[in-house]
Amino acid sequence: MTDQPLNAVTTWWQAVLAGFVHTDSPDVPPLVLLGILAAAVALSIPRATWRWFGLYVTFVHELGHAFAALMTGRFIHGLKIGLDHSGQLVSSGRRGFSATWSGFWGYPAPAVVGLALVWSVSAGWAGAAASVGALILLVALIFLRNFTGILVAVASAAVAQALVMFADPRTVSYAVLALGIALGVGSVRDFFKVATVHTSRREHLASSDAFILARSTGVPSWVWLSGFAVVIGTSAAFSAWLLWGMLAR
Repeated sequence: MTDQPLNAVTTWWQAVLAGFVHTDSPDVPPLVLLGILAAAVALSIPRATWRWFGLYVTFVHELGHAFAALMTGRFIHGLKIGLDHSGQLVSSGRRGFSATWSGFWGYPAPAVVGLALVWSVSAGWAGAAASVGALILLVALIFLRNFTGILVAVASAAVAQALVMFADPRTVSYAVLALGIALGVGSVRDFFKVATVHTSRREHLASSDAFILARSTGVPSWVWLSGFAVVIGTSAAFSAWLLWGMLAR
């Protein structure tokens, strides 16, 4: 009986390592690609599914802030996610560039991660993407400070773990592709939401990263919104180009 937990961990770790085996870039039949696109849209557009998938997009948004903060030597104190898709990252460090860099990489993060996932499939590393994703989700538990955030991380990690351990390579590729596209769509959706805050819902300005960056740097909000749009749009364009390359003709 005492060996069972150890055996389970060993099996899981072997599955994680198995994900780092390179495979051929898949040729995706047109009907399959349409199904993947439909699945991605179904996750990120209807309110019923966005209510839950949007929590994952928010999680990636906050992890974007966290990763950018760590890149510049900031210390992460905690991360929270609300059921209303709000998020909060608390970090400390030098003012100036590090705080601005961390503050910028929230809204663009889901689009960039989505592009990375699409690329991983096109390059034959979908299994590695699933394995790395599973590990990142588990490490993120260190920073989470509320029940909703922990629940989102654990549920997301469970799905990633199931893919790594039980799915065949083609299924992993299709699932990772759908997730990458859904993150891209979710990033666009969130961008339009924050843009609306600056036009017709200005009572919510305090929650906007662009407003916070403008207040701390003196650079107008529209500049930061434009920066978000450039990164998100570029990521979407490259993702579309990669998808076209994988389309079986």
